[in-house]
Amino acid sequence: MELKEILGKCDHTLLAQTATWEEIRALCDDGIKYGCASVCIPASYVKQAAEYAAGKLPICTVIGFPNGYDTTAAKCFMASDAVDNGADEVDMVINVGWVKDKRWDDILAEIKAIKEACKGKLLKVIIETCFLTDEEKVKMCEIVTASGADYIKTSTGFGGGGATREDVALFAKHVGPDVKIKAAGGIADLKDAEDFINLGASRLGTSRVVKAVKAMKE
Repeated sequence: MELKEILGKCDHTLLAQTATWEEIRALCDDGIKYGCASVCIPASYVKQAAEYAAGKLPICTVIGFPNGYDTTAAKCFMASDAVDNGADEVDMVINVGWVKDKRWDDILAEIKAIKEACKGKLLKVIIETCFLTDEEKVKMCEIVTASGADYIKTSTGFGGGGATREDVALFAKHVGPDVKIKAAGGIADLKDAEDFINLGASRLGTSRVVKAVKAMKE
């Protein structure tokens, strides 16, 4: 697989609590230089990053992150605010407790409401696979498909487990034709990246792939 193709599927990510503007700006520079799909950054930096990138790179942010248990109204405000500040893509976290309670209608209604709050921008739904059974993952594939969201995403990277090959293969088998897959969390190198793409992932949430490419070029 061509390096350019892999990089073009990467959401170059920095979501550490300690992230500074200097680091975010460097992330944007690398995202532009290497042709990444987007940079995925904290919401507080979206406006600054969108102005800095000036249309050369899509800006992605996260809402309800990383725990997902904010109210639906709060998540909708976060999504709307992010888009108003210049976000092109929004990655939301589901309420995992609602999955455990089997509150399927509430989860579906929440995703639909957040999709509407995104005002036509891309919505990716993080289901935090490390906390779910396979049966729950399949159910979430069905719900995300019904919701009109654009992507189902494996993980926040903060939940104690990241993307696995098995989960991406499971998604590929159970999501509808209009739902794409994002693998995130623990994607360590180009081999991992290529494996996930071959299994069906259209996006990769990772900070390490660009670092690996930079190290190769140096």
